[in-house]
Amino acid sequence: MSEDLDDIDREILYALQQDARNNSNADISEQVGVSPSTVGKRITRLEERGVILGYRPKIDYELAGLPLEVLFICTVPIAERESLVESAHKIDGVVNVREMMTGRKNVHIRVVGASNDEITRIATTIDNRGYDITDEILLRSERDSPASVFLESTLDE
Repeated sequence: MSEDLDDIDREILYALQQDARNNSNADISEQVGVSPSTVGKRITRLEERGVILGYRPKIDYELAGLPLEVLFICTVPIAERESLVESAHKIDGVVNVREMMTGRKNVHIRVVGASNDEITRIATTIDNRGYDITDEILLRSERDSPASVFLESTLDE
């Protein structure tokens, strides 16, 4: 963990991970024990340094009319990996691309679609771009949780 982050920064990051949308600076200040203006300045500094990369909604794709969520496990040549990862983001239906530090199965592409035909279209596009699809996994659910390493109490244990 970065030496530049102090306990207040870590607690702010934890609070934002819990619920960035509904956690105001005043709410966070009560949890952290500093003023709301200090929280705001710290958040701005964390954003400017690139520690906080953004704020994104968590979407229930099924309720949004996209009931199929599939993870494609792919292998691409290392020399082409960067450009292929960039091109995957431009495919309609792709919601996440993960580049792995392995020789095989080194790119994971998560896609959503309304029908099997739509998923097949996306898979065909991925295949035509030069990916070797080694596995397809129909996802049921995914749950995120804030990184507890940002809480001082867990760092002392």
